[in-house]
Amino acid sequence: MIPIAKPYLTKEDAQAAYDTILTGWITQGPRVKEFEDKFAAYTGAKYAVAVSNCTTALHLSLIVAGIGTGDEVICPSMSYIATANCIKYVNAIPVFAEVNEDYNIDINDVEKKITAKTKAIIIVHQIGMPADIDGFTQLAKKHNLVLIEDAACAAGSSYNGNKIGSHSSLVCFSFHPRKVISTGDGGMITTNNEAYYERLKLLRQHGMSVNDRVRHESKKVIFEDHIEIGYNYRLTDIQASVGIKQLEKLDWLIAERRKIAYQYHEAFKEFDFLRLPIEKDGLLSNYQSYSIYLKPNAPITRNELMEKMLEAGISTRRGIMTSHRETAYKVACNGIQLPKSENLCDNSIILPLYVPMASEDVRCVIDTFKSIIKN
Repeated sequence: MIPIAKPYLTKEDAQAAYDTILTGWITQGPRVKEFEDKFAAYTGAKYAVAVSNCTTALHLSLIVAGIGTGDEVICPSMSYIATANCIKYVNAIPVFAEVNEDYNIDINDVEKKITAKTKAIIIVHQIGMPADIDGFTQLAKKHNLVLIEDAACAAGSSYNGNKIGSHSSLVCFSFHPRKVISTGDGGMITTNNEAYYERLKLLRQHGMSVNDRVRHESKKVIFEDHIEIGYNYRLTDIQASVGIKQLEKLDWLIAERRKIAYQYHEAFKEFDFLRLPIEKDGLLSNYQSYSIYLKPNAPITRNELMEKMLEAGISTRRGIMTSHRETAYKVACNGIQLPKSENLCDNSIILPLYVPMASEDVRCVIDTFKSIIKN
């Protein structure tokens, strides 16, 4: 079976984790701080705060941005459900907006949905393809809104020559195994706002005024205070040690993923019933996933194609989910319709893409796809 994805973890990563375990410091400590500093430097942000996953990163970002009960936050429905769930965690109201053909949120639809209750916009860089950061930055300023980037899939992607993570005051990343780099699970928030940075560090560790690492390194006895009610959203040093090694490989991993994506581009461009990934000028995708859309004139349905690929030993996945059609949101959404999002979700297929993906496996995916289509 050719998998849809798998993490690129090496003996070097395992050795780093093992060496960290032997130090006796396995929870949040010096390796987490090192990972944060290196990730901030990589993205070009002033600060980075490591957390347990991207969901907790989004949750904390909404809190420090002052989003609370009754506030409206506009986000795409076409995103993993965690994007919307985080809004509910702070008792705010997710307002779902449409997307464009590149799977990213539609700025025109967002502006139509801004009300007096709107306090923030969450844009999602879907499957690693950067959204319109400049456009949304201007829109947020125009309406005095907070802009948060859900960059769960976008580590290493670039917008107008700068890495994702340096543009907005709150940018959230994931290190889940499906992502380009992984720490097993984990997340990161980058920010250029010092006040956000200081409060994020408090909130991720129960509101503790002095973390364990600082107390350990101090030459004097320090007693901590718990300044506010916080959360246990910490990353461990074991995970951070893997993340440091993974970060060193990130640009190489993206280059390799783009080579595979280019092979798919070349192989499938002959089919007029397919819409391939759209990478606009100034954007560089890390190709966290490779999603293609089947137009109405396709000779096969998306579901039939997935079944036949599976029969041939090739894993695929449906297009990005739409949260408003999930059971958890159906009642609250009260039958809202987002035809573009629904159409993209129902007619898109994600193909295998990972490093190292053997050239014969890439060829197998292409040949099998063509065989199914032509027969």
